[in-house]
Order: sequence, then structure tokens, then C-alpha cells
Amino acid sequence: MAMGEIINLKRVRKRSEREQAAKQADANRARFGRSKSERAADATRARRAGELLDQHRIGDGDAS
Repeated sequence: MAMGEIINLKRVRKRSEREQAAKQADANRARFGRSKSERAADATRARRAGELLDQHRIGDGDAS
């Protein structure tokens, strides 16, 4: 009868926490690590998309 492999739970926990922190850091880099011109371009795209959406509204939204 073969026994299972012995593992150090502290190492597993620390490795898991490091991997989770790396994932969070990667997400933060993607979210916040952009240049000013990239942020401005995204803001312009979002504003333009909002304007296009507003142009396609039916009625003025006044229910009275």
C-alpha cells in the first residue's frame, strides 16, 4: 500500500497567497498602469459612445 505524498501546508499556503497577489498585481497593472494619452483616448471613446447612445433615444424621457 503506497502512502500519499507529504506536503508542507505552510509552503502550499504561502505559494497560493503569492499566486493570488501576483494575479491582483497584474489586474492592477492593467487597470491603473496606463499613460495619460491612453486614459484620454479611453475617455474620448466612452464619451463618444455615450453621445451615440443618446442620439438613438426614443422620446425625451418625460413621462408626463
